[in-house]
This record gives sequence, C-alpha cells and structure tokens, in this order.
Amino acid sequence: MSQIVFEGRPLPFEPGQSVGAALTAAGIRSWRTTRFGGRPRGLYCGIGVCFDCLVTVNGQPSLRACMVEARDGDVVEGGGPDA
Repeated sequence: MSQIVFEGRPLPFEPGQSVGAALTAAGIRSWRTTRFGGRPRGLYCGIGVCFDCLVTVNGQPSLRACMVEARDGDVVEGGGPDA
C-alpha cells in the first residue's frame, strides 16, 4: 500500500491521486490558515486555480495540493498562510 506522511501521520493513497485528494480521503479537510483571521483552508477549487490548498512536500513549499501527485513516502506539511 502506498503512503504519504502528513505531519508525522502515515496516510494511504490510491495511485494517481493528488496530495489534496489523499488528505481529503483521510478526512483531513483543512491543513493551513489564512494570513488574516487564521481561518482554516484546504481543498477549494480542486483544479489549481485558487491557492487555498498550499502545502509543503518534501521540503518544497507553496505547492498546490490539488496539483501534486502523491508519491509513496512523500512528507507533507500544512501550516500557516505561507505554507
């Protein structure tokens, strides 16, 4: 079974699934906050138009989770407004 690691927690994913889809399938709906007000953000448009789903993958920041294909062993971090 393929897995990503999200903030220290292993999560399974299906081949071809995006990081955002894997997080959502695991019941994780929010992984960062807005710059002003600290409101939770996660998958919104799902097609790469908005920037609500930003994550850091394997140390590379500011990636749209809906556009990054999950790969076995990826380390994913959410975070604040500059994820």
